[in-house]
Amino acid sequence: MDDNVGSAGAADDDGCIKEQDRLLPIANVGRIMKQTLPPNAKISKEAKETMQECVSEFISFVTSEASEKCKKERRKTVNGDDICWAMGTLGFDDYTGPLRRYLQRYREIEGDRVNQEKASNSNTEDKEEQSSYGTNQQRNQAVDPTLSRFNFIDRSNSSSSRPFN
Repeated sequence: MDDNVGSAGAADDDGCIKEQDRLLPIANVGRIMKQTLPPNAKISKEAKETMQECVSEFISFVTSEASEKCKKERRKTVNGDDICWAMGTLGFDDYTGPLRRYLQRYREIEGDRVNQEKASNSNTEDKEEQSSYGTNQQRNQAVDPTLSRFNFIDRSNSSSSRPFN
């Protein structure tokens, strides 16, 4: 397994990774920083660039540790549990609990979404099958509103509280 998972095509002729491929987009970093500051606060370009370097390095640090675990276990895919394990191993124990809870909630939501898609697809296939036999009744019925409901995580209050406690 490659240490630079996902960096295919990101290297230049010398084999070095380009800075733009190594760092998170500065606009995204600035947006995240603004969320925790008062509305009238300003952030200097230097502060954004410094934070961009720090968070990119942090992500590489944690991912590298998780990747090493996967190599030892002869696996090619780093998953969320590996990231949680790496955070704990590297001494970020205060973050592993909230991260595990977030991961569990994410998986529940994704499972619900997949189940809804399956139900919706099954519903569509049933409708097509029935309409091919000449019944128009099913076509004229409204779609069950529970199938079209979207699940989402409310991040609007993320600056005033820790959402994953």
